[in-house]
Amino acid sequence: MAETMDDLKEELEASLKRIRVGDVVTGTVIDVTENSVLVDLKAYADGVIRKEDLSEDPDFNLEEEIHPGDEITATVMATNDGEGNMVLSKKEANAVLAWEKLKKLMEERTVVTVKINEVVKAGAVAYLEGIRGFIPVSRLSDEYVEDIGEWNGKQVEVTVIEADEEDRRLILSGREVAREKKQQEKNSRIAKCEVGAVMNGTVETLKPYGAFIALENGLSGLLHISQISTQRIKHPGVVLKEGQEVRVKIISTKDNKISLSMKALAEDTAEPAEETFEYKEEGRASTGLGALLKGLKFD
Repeated sequence: MAETMDDLKEELEASLKRIRVGDVVTGTVIDVTENSVLVDLKAYADGVIRKEDLSEDPDFNLEEEIHPGDEITATVMATNDGEGNMVLSKKEANAVLAWEKLKKLMEERTVVTVKINEVVKAGAVAYLEGIRGFIPVSRLSDEYVEDIGEWNGKQVEVTVIEADEEDRRLILSGREVAREKKQQEKNSRIAKCEVGAVMNGTVETLKPYGAFIALENGLSGLLHISQISTQRIKHPGVVLKEGQEVRVKIISTKDNKISLSMKALAEDTAEPAEETFEYKEEGRASTGLGALLKGLKFD
């Protein structure tokens, strides 16, 4: 196919494009081999990135993660490799661009998935954006980690909690993500609870303002001191003790919090008090002895 004037103009602009060592350039991957990547820079020469200059991640798989047509950004390390290609390093570009992205991830509290590459006594090592990150053992989960070795090789959802480019310190945490997921699951289960439902439960803890009850459905709720008894009490311990089994009624699930009542159950099951009265024609009712005896004749 014959070249058009636009094609010739593009080639001319490419031949005049000056690229220097240290420049950060972006191009399109045109070939991927076992050991390198060839990049079209729309310039007088293509760029070559060797496998070792692609990522710091020891688990990085060149042929799986980079494909022809992908856009790639790298730093120019040399303008000629002896074969007419520019030598590029994505790893060097990452050192500049990755920190910017990591800071953005931290600011936006974005959840990302990383693979734990190594575990040490104090925590775990994982790579994010090609940068080595550390997850303290206390932040791997929202629960106590007894055997950190079991975490090696696991995929973990984390957030960036520190991204210090100057000291090259990247700290990650999975604790907040785990807590958030559990809370979402809990909220979903609470939403399914019906106000008015009656359940069995066990007193977990007593507080001056009420008692926390572990319900039979795996959730827990607050039994406020005002909802414990039909009588006014000064402290929940007057009626309840930890470990005691109780029967309660759900009276609210507002704001994803379960409110319980024993008083409501007592009121529901209470029998109306019997009243004895005498009806008189003038429409008054009386229960007094005088009223009962009035009008009776004794011989």
